[in-house]
Amino acid sequence: MSKVLAIDPGISKCGVIVADTKDKKVYEALVIRSHILLKFVKKKLLHEKNIQFLIGNGTSSEKYIKDLNQLVPDLIIVQEKNSTFRAKQKYFEIFPLPGIKSFLPREIFILNKNLDALAALIIMEDYFQMKFDFSEEINTKTWLK
Repeated sequence: MSKVLAIDPGISKCGVIVADTKDKKVYEALVIRSHILLKFVKKKLLHEKNIQFLIGNGTSSEKYIKDLNQLVPDLIIVQEKNSTFRAKQKYFEIFPLPGIKSFLPREIFILNKNLDALAALIIMEDYFQMKFDFSEEINTKTWLK
């Protein structure tokens, strides 16, 4: 099974990454509202027959784990540590600051970013102990659905 969907659960929104472990590429990166997570997973299960699911055990994960276990019996629960904090660092790996901006405090450039998808990527990279690249056709900026 090479397709993987990783979830960074949150109270109001969840980060979701869909990737392939064979080619180490991310094909979807998005932030969705928490109340539609189960609907999103059901849709993925209809379209993807062989897909592995990971979920971080952080904020509000207990509710999602309980609900997802009914849909995905082989759900993998991953120890999540500082994923949101690490997502800020990951953001600047993907989108390095150009020129003089690199001398300014990085936090001012990340105030309103949805980092949840990058937190899901960190959960996936930690679990598989490998780095993933973004496929060329993906819009690497995360968005809210």
